[in-house]
Amino acid sequence: MQTSSTQALSFDEYVQRDATALAELVRNGDVTPTELLQTAIARAEAVNPQLNAIVTPLYEKGREMASHLPKSGPFRGVPFLLKDLEFDWAGTPMKMGCRGYQTYVSAIDSEAVRRLKASGLVFFGKTNTPEFGLTPYTESKLYGPAKNPWKLTHSPGGSSGGSAAAVAAGIVPAATASDGGGSIRIPAACCGLFGLKPSRGRVTLGPRFGELWNGAVAGHAVTRSVRDSAGLLDVVAGPLAGDPYGIAPPERPFTEEVGREPGKLRIAFSTQTLIESQPVDPECVKAVRETARLLESLGHTVEEVPLPYEKTIVTEAFFVNVLSETAATLRELGHFLGRPVRRDDVELNTWAQARLAEGFSAADVAFQKRRWNSLNRNMGKLHETYDLFLTPTLPRPPITIGTFQNTASEQRLLKLVDSLGALKYLNGSKTVEDLAERSLGYISFTVITNMTGQPSMSIPLHWSPDGLPIGVMFAAKLGDEATLFRLAGQLEQARPWFNKRPAI
Repeated sequence: MQTSSTQALSFDEYVQRDATALAELVRNGDVTPTELLQTAIARAEAVNPQLNAIVTPLYEKGREMASHLPKSGPFRGVPFLLKDLEFDWAGTPMKMGCRGYQTYVSAIDSEAVRRLKASGLVFFGKTNTPEFGLTPYTESKLYGPAKNPWKLTHSPGGSSGGSAAAVAAGIVPAATASDGGGSIRIPAACCGLFGLKPSRGRVTLGPRFGELWNGAVAGHAVTRSVRDSAGLLDVVAGPLAGDPYGIAPPERPFTEEVGREPGKLRIAFSTQTLIESQPVDPECVKAVRETARLLESLGHTVEEVPLPYEKTIVTEAFFVNVLSETAATLRELGHFLGRPVRRDDVELNTWAQARLAEGFSAADVAFQKRRWNSLNRNMGKLHETYDLFLTPTLPRPPITIGTFQNTASEQRLLKLVDSLGALKYLNGSKTVEDLAERSLGYISFTVITNMTGQPSMSIPLHWSPDGLPIGVMFAAKLGDEATLFRLAGQLEQARPWFNKRPAI
């Protein structure tokens, strides 16, 4: 390959390769890490003004990193981006989409970031996220909305929306993501990417965190290829001393599962609506049913079943968890600020959620957490018969930006009730019930495996008539990422998506 001093790889050559293939070019001496980085930066400068995917460019740090890489590593020299939430990179800001963290600078690397560095990746920016990752869309007041490369009027999902937009637009082949209610799989579905949420305990959140959201949060990545996801999970998987959860190590590296025959799997599927106010869109039903037919053609047994859980497991048992964790997050922010958090430190909805949490007792929170056990048992019973469970990733195609923002009247009501100090008294009201259904209806499929801790993946196998990606989701038994990777590799071969790219 002929190289130049400015850009060894054209964008067309760059975007045709995943992270694994780019690393191979570096190993073979066909391109240098610095040259790859320059291609990535050029692409970022060309499209990020439209996408608002990267909110903290760190190009000079990236150039320095590219010139001081470890001598080896599976992803040596590959450009990479970090989500601006939970992934601490020492010496860089992490604002978490929040005005109150404007001056926060990470003191140390999180363990996952340390392991990603050791793999040879080159970080050069932080990606857009909603405030504290609280919404399944990426529209913080601090940074403004991230936009979907497939259609700029639409959301790339959330909370890892900036990462997904950057990967889909070809800035990088992969980027970190984290998932507390669907935040890896939702943006993967919205942006035509592969997104796998690992099992609880597979990837450490340490040393800063032990668990988040009562164990619902897992960290990993969004990627264009299945093998990149497997390779990145091989890099970051494994415990850190002091972690609250333990999980058996995989039988073999996850990269060895991609391409292995999955065998004849027993797969249950459902397209049943969980929350009536947000029925499953016909295109999302079609995506699942077409996938079921594809699975049968590949030799798997596929059966339709009812959802093994009911609405309140989401609108009550998980909703109380979200509220209480938001209140804890604001208390943590107060420790950083050295004073009580004020209304203007955070967005109105974040503030309102924390205040609503004050209306619950400790017994209420503990009772709702105990209800998670019934969901675990129901899903466990399902997996006694079936290897995998297939559903839509989302109940509707990607939403337009602003779809779930408060109306003007809702804003006025929240401000008025807050001014009276009465937000905590709204619990049990129709207003709060409607809020729970609206905020959680969109994640009614994804949130289930956050509560159970099971691994789950979104695969881009369907596009709507107007050209928007629609994901389908598979869940496996706790600890069984291997089966997911085997099936994902098979589906990637049967119905390739890697070369489907937005026109941006």
